Amino acid sequence: MTIASMTGFSRKNGEFHFDKMDFSWFWEVKSVNNKSIDIKMKVPAWLDSALAQACKNVLTQNFARGSFSLYLDLTSNLAEQQLKINQDFLAALTSEAIALYQAHEDVLQKPSASELLAIKGVCETEDVSLNEEETQALVDALLKSFEEVCQKLKNDRMAEGEKIRLALLDILQNIAEIVGKVETFAKSQPEKLKSRLQAQLDLLLDPTNPVSEDRLAQEVALYVARADIQEEVDRLKAHIETGKNLLSLHEPVGRRLDFLCQELNREANTTCSKSCDIELTNYGMDLKTLIEQFREQVQNIE
Repeated sequence: MTIASMTGFSRKNGEFHFDKMDFSWFWEVKSVNNKSIDIKMKVPAWLDSALAQACKNVLTQNFARGSFSLYLDLTSNLAEQQLKINQDFLAALTSEAIALYQAHEDVLQKPSASELLAIKGVCETEDVSLNEEETQALVDALLKSFEEVCQKLKNDRMAEGEKIRLALLDILQNIAEIVGKVETFAKSQPEKLKSRLQAQLDLLLDPTNPVSEDRLAQEVALYVARADIQEEVDRLKAHIETGKNLLSLHEPVGRRLDFLCQELNREANTTCSKSCDIELTNYGMDLKTLIEQFREQVQNIE
């Protein structure tokens, strides 16, 4: 495989373990056509600053063009907060409550656990968070997983690119066949134009239809300009070979193929404009149709 599509999708699961909690995640990355690299990322807010630039660096190292959508779903096996009980405070409160009840059993109710736990300062919640070293370890694991999902995406784009490459080669072959017909036709065109020019000159030189020398020169120049399309044929053949060569390179060639489409289309337009025969015009229109098909496929190439 030699070229890559800009369209692809990849998903990768991963996990990481700490003493106090476990993390699991999955990355999803998809890409579509774009003239340059465009990145949209959705990751947990508390990791955004650590991950965003690193992920962008990985993408730019692996891809030349495309619009990328990145999504990270990260979960842990613990809630965000844990309950913490101040055991010393609770023991002191319990002791005092029991003593107070025993001293005044006739007027007080037995102390309940729920009432004691509800006293301010007995129960507290504490955030389960990672320290700096643990956070970096998690980020490193996430980045390694992201590199793997990018490799899977690259493989997916390469597989799709191979299909496009074969389709482009097939279109180039069809273009070459039409160009061959145009070249064959071009060899007979001067004779046809000569005959038509002679008829036009007979009309212009008719004594009953006086024409200025400037007009006569213009008519001759017009026919001469249209008499030769070999230059266009040669350039079309050269462009076809350039296209085949580009499709064999092991590097991004989308932009160069896009420019090649413009050059092919320019020569097809010139061929049509020089035509003075419906057969040649039809060949020119066939060329333009094939070149448009080629251009549509090229839009998907990195």
